[in-house]
Amino acid sequence: MNMIPKPASWARRIWVLLAFGIAFGFIEAAVVVYLRALFYPNGFTFPIAPFSKMPGATLITITEIAREAATLALLVSSAWLMACRLRERLAVFLISFAVWDIFYYVWLKVILNWPASLLEWDILFLIPTIWAGPVLAPVLTSLLMCVIAAILLSPIPWRLSFLQQLFLLGAIFAMVICYCIPGQHILDSDYARWFSWPAYLLIHLAIVAVLAWSIVESRPQSVSKRE
Repeated sequence: MNMIPKPASWARRIWVLLAFGIAFGFIEAAVVVYLRALFYPNGFTFPIAPFSKMPGATLITITEIAREAATLALLVSSAWLMACRLRERLAVFLISFAVWDIFYYVWLKVILNWPASLLEWDILFLIPTIWAGPVLAPVLTSLLMCVIAAILLSPIPWRLSFLQQLFLLGAIFAMVICYCIPGQHILDSDYARWFSWPAYLLIHLAIVAVLAWSIVESRPQSVSKRE
């Protein structure tokens, strides 16, 4: 008699992922609530006040970078445990990351009534350097991550050619640069001009185009193989 339990269907596992991401988003928001109360009691606005001059800034910065690294490790570990194939693990990581990121802002809105609008700026990440931009930007990126995850988990035949992989990696690298450039100007009065919406949208459209291209190319190959 086989006593090994069957893995839960993806429909069930998606609900678990949603619960995980929502809860994890609250944990992230709670940390930020504490940090803002300590270092920005008069409000968190851009351009931000120089953080390095505040007491304990170095220790807090190192701790925050380590916490973000631990967060990534936790997301990767949960994806590894929840799925068996690399494609599924990547999908799980993308979903959990996206839901976590979106609900981080949902919880900040509930707790602090922040952001006032989706165009308000935020410090997004600290690895390998400061990422910054309007709140709407990471939210849209997270939605795109969910679309990619849906493709990865769908039964449609799909694969990336070597050229498509290069295009996709290049677009992802460009996206990181798009976030990191404004991160170096968060103390400047003209900080907003350093985030390029045209470049940001072009990068995301390029990713969508590569995905569509790969899906279209994959379908004829699968049909020919069956024949």
